Amino acid sequence: MRRRLINSTLAVVLVVIAVFGISLVIVETRTITSSAQDRIESEALRLVGMVEASVLERKPIDAHALAEQLDMGGYARITVPGQPPVEVGDRIPDSVIRGTAKGEQGETVVVEESRSTVTREVGRTLAVVGAVALLAVVAAVLLAVRQANRLASPLTDLAETAERLGSGDPRPRHKRYGVPELDRVADVLDSSAERIGRMLTAERRLAADASHQLRTPLTALSMRLEEITVTDDLETVREEATIALTQVERLTDVVERLLTNSRDPRTGSAVPFDLDEVVKQQVEEWRPAYRSAGRAIVRSGKTGMRAVGTPGAVSQVLATLVENALMHGGGTVALRTRVIGNQAVLEVTDEGPGVPPDLGNRIFERAISGRNSTGIGLAVARDLAEADGGRLELLQTQPPVFALFLSRTAPERPAPEQTVR
Repeated sequence: MRRRLINSTLAVVLVVIAVFGISLVIVETRTITSSAQDRIESEALRLVGMVEASVLERKPIDAHALAEQLDMGGYARITVPGQPPVEVGDRIPDSVIRGTAKGEQGETVVVEESRSTVTREVGRTLAVVGAVALLAVVAAVLLAVRQANRLASPLTDLAETAERLGSGDPRPRHKRYGVPELDRVADVLDSSAERIGRMLTAERRLAADASHQLRTPLTALSMRLEEITVTDDLETVREEATIALTQVERLTDVVERLLTNSRDPRTGSAVPFDLDEVVKQQVEEWRPAYRSAGRAIVRSGKTGMRAVGTPGAVSQVLATLVENALMHGGGTVALRTRVIGNQAVLEVTDEGPGVPPDLGNRIFERAISGRNSTGIGLAVARDLAEADGGRLELLQTQPPVFALFLSRTAPERPAPEQTVR
């Protein structure tokens, strides 16, 4: 592209120089020739005046005086009626410029000058025009190279940016070139880079969230299937199969929720549901794991509450809190339900060391963890809670108290607080 730009610019300049240069040479040649002709005729008039004065005074024509008035290298021939012709200077053998003047007494003066004088003058003019044309060509080449670099370099940069986008590097360059059209292309590429970056981030986030959030349901499902394989009791098989189907439904709900949140984290499908059922399900599901670890999981607080949310999402949030308490906490894990205004609050606490003070609410940020874990679970749990209009907060760091706030509907029937172990 650079070569084409340089060649096209140079071609335009050469055409302009040729047109105007030839025109200038023609005009200057005619001007020089006309000027030389006028000068020769002026000399002839001057000489005829001197000859006429000598004739009127009846003096002989002084050739020496006429020679002093004649330009060097010139030739003059004076003709006076009744007198022999007088020649001043040497005859010019080659092409000449001739000027003739006649006096009132019949005198005739013919002045000649070699045309080489005009040729030399035209040559000097041609040299000047050629030098100017050469300078113009050099300047045109330099400007063409500069302009070509100004246009080609941005295009090269834009091509590299597009190639980087294609290779999976979506970082915008935010580089502009001072050319509106190229800057527009750069704007579009930067916008595309930002969109691609967001898409890649969402995909990586979905993959990380899916691997983390599906781990617990798959583990529980695997345990149920193992129970089925080792028992011969048909009733036990049916019970475990029913639980396994419930866990499969939960697993399907988790996948759908992750896909929905990856497209739009604000999208929720909140409905009124029985909060007790979700709490009971989680307690029963996690009790074997806690029993194996020599720990206990209990529930307490107000019962008979209905909340607004997605049961699968609430179960997943609660499972994340219970699993974190199992992995990082200590002692008994308690699930407490209570009411604050028009909100149902589900708290999860344990007797472990709690959350390091330097983390605080940063524990909900991705890749933030105080116990060498992935740092994804709590971030996903908060996203799931917020998608249904709720919120997940850390109320207390030591001992740790996590609280899930959900909108509450009126309970179907009041019930006293109880503790189930």
